Amino acid sequence: MKIIEMRDVNRYFDLGNNKIYALKNINLSIDKGDFVAIMGQSGSGKSTLMNILGCLDSSSSGSYKVNGIEVVDMDKDKQAELRCKTFGFIFQRYNLLSSLNALENIALPCIYYGLENKTRIKKAENLLNDFGLQDRSENRPNELSGGQQQRVSIARALINGGEVILADEPTGALDSKSGEIVMKIIKNLHEKGHTIILVTHDKNIASYANRIIEIKDGEIISDTIKNGVLCETREEKSTDRRSRFDYLRYQFYESFKMSLKAIKTHKMRSLLTMLGIIIGIASVVSVVALGNGSKEKIMENVNSIGANTIIVLPGKGFGDKEAAKIKTLKISDAEIFSKLSYVDSVSPNIAAQGLIVYKNKSVISSLEGVSAEFLEVNNKKLEVGRRFNIFEVKNAAAVAIIDQNTQKEIFGEKNALGEIIMFNKQPLKIIGVMAHEDNFGPPNMNLHVYIPYMTAMYKVLGNQEIAGITVKISDNINSHLAEDDLIKVLTVIHGKKDFFTINSDSIRKMVEDIANTMTLLVSSIAVIALVVGGIGVMNIMLVSVTERTKEIGIRMAIGAKRKNILQQFLIEAVLLCLMGGIVGILLTILFSVVFNNFVNDFKMILSLDAVLIALFFSTAIGILFGYMPARNASNLNPIEALARD
Repeated sequence: MKIIEMRDVNRYFDLGNNKIYALKNINLSIDKGDFVAIMGQSGSGKSTLMNILGCLDSSSSGSYKVNGIEVVDMDKDKQAELRCKTFGFIFQRYNLLSSLNALENIALPCIYYGLENKTRIKKAENLLNDFGLQDRSENRPNELSGGQQQRVSIARALINGGEVILADEPTGALDSKSGEIVMKIIKNLHEKGHTIILVTHDKNIASYANRIIEIKDGEIISDTIKNGVLCETREEKSTDRRSRFDYLRYQFYESFKMSLKAIKTHKMRSLLTMLGIIIGIASVVSVVALGNGSKEKIMENVNSIGANTIIVLPGKGFGDKEAAKIKTLKISDAEIFSKLSYVDSVSPNIAAQGLIVYKNKSVISSLEGVSAEFLEVNNKKLEVGRRFNIFEVKNAAAVAIIDQNTQKEIFGEKNALGEIIMFNKQPLKIIGVMAHEDNFGPPNMNLHVYIPYMTAMYKVLGNQEIAGITVKISDNINSHLAEDDLIKVLTVIHGKKDFFTINSDSIRKMVEDIANTMTLLVSSIAVIALVVGGIGVMNIMLVSVTERTKEIGIRMAIGAKRKNILQQFLIEAVLLCLMGGIVGILLTILFSVVFNNFVNDFKMILSLDAVLIALFFSTAIGILFGYMPARNASNLNPIEALARD
């Protein structure tokens, strides 16, 4: 029965307007169980014929059938299946993968056949035993002799059955003794029913064959049959094939393992590939963390003016030159505000500058007249002492609360409670000290003294003018609606709108928008670094494909399909980017711990969303920038790839 049939096969290469023929009108039939030697000098076309027979190369014209099926009509993956299931290759230079040991090299074709791990390892171990290499299973190719490497190569050719063994100068790189051993093995394989096609220029090697075909200048010049005896062939039908789902799952799993092995084998190259991603991811996550920390700190400062508060000030707005002349805000306005249902608390504000005198010390300080509710209204706290009560406010009690700056400037470490200070020659008893406010940015060095607003009006300043009114809105009320109503009420009272309002919620939203914009801007710059890192991944992966062209050719020769190669290199790129992303995140966490321990103004706040997005982007970059190198690898011509050193 014919296993191989060639009719009028030509292989030529276009050189300008000329065609250079490597094969001319080849007509050839080979029966199952035959042992054929193809002889010829270098450049005669015998290797080209062998490559076309093994589907490593394609003919330019003519018909080529394997088991009655036209090979020309097959796509690249179908031809890869033929190399995987039907053909077994024995190369002159062995073509073993240096990163795999003997057992793994032999078992490699089974991965592309779809056999699960235990089955292929068992088959590989049996073949190692058959060839007397059981004690060399863990040795890599560079730890084996030439004869041992060739035996591993033969075992690899047989692992999936090897119905047709294609041997290209199998003894060309061996000494005479090792060559004899290899030829005896090949002869034995023929006797067991394998079809052998051997390429050689050595007549002694060709003498092992039953049929000798001589080729010269791309044409068959003789076809001699020594005897007509064909060895009985055996059909080996594997029952170990997986279901399609299991096949795809195992293909992915094996590609994943091979990618990990490739990364581990080339540690420095992998580290350089990941470096750009590490820097990019660390930059993005760090910038977001710094943005979150600064935003939180800024919001604390915004909240220090009072949560859900509205400040009423005279004039048309900040910078109004006529504001100082407007004296229409009164205590009565604050009293009216306090009666509104949506108002939680109100504090009139009276401001002045004056001289504080304590014993032999005197300093300039700001004075603020406030209500008993000013702590709640302005979201402030006391460190020691107590607040004003309503009785003290209404009766203009000579009491005061000082801030931390005043405490340090006048009293130092001494307890200020109960001490009497003079402000513009008016005695004031200190009943409280404000808590320290950890403000973002430059520290506020001004000294502040807070007294009841009635005290400020009647005892200190001698007039009833107020600088503004701070209104705290109830928590369940929309501050913007409340602001609109306050404006309407006060406009009616004054007969005109001679004031403006500041809504803390508007300030908060504005600050949030600015902080988010700045974070987005700086993050965009960091993302550029991430993209640059991705380009670096692509470049190094392209170099990797170039360096590993021979490996890709070997994998294709033993049955790897284009999608297998694409999958392996794509997984490798994704793994590199993903590992780079994880390392970048870990470095950011470490940096944030150090930063938070040494910087007190604000903290880096890591965001889970930022971390997850960073990991997503690192994976996406691996896919995006890894696809081109992976595609290039999968599109390589097997015979051209094998020819690379």
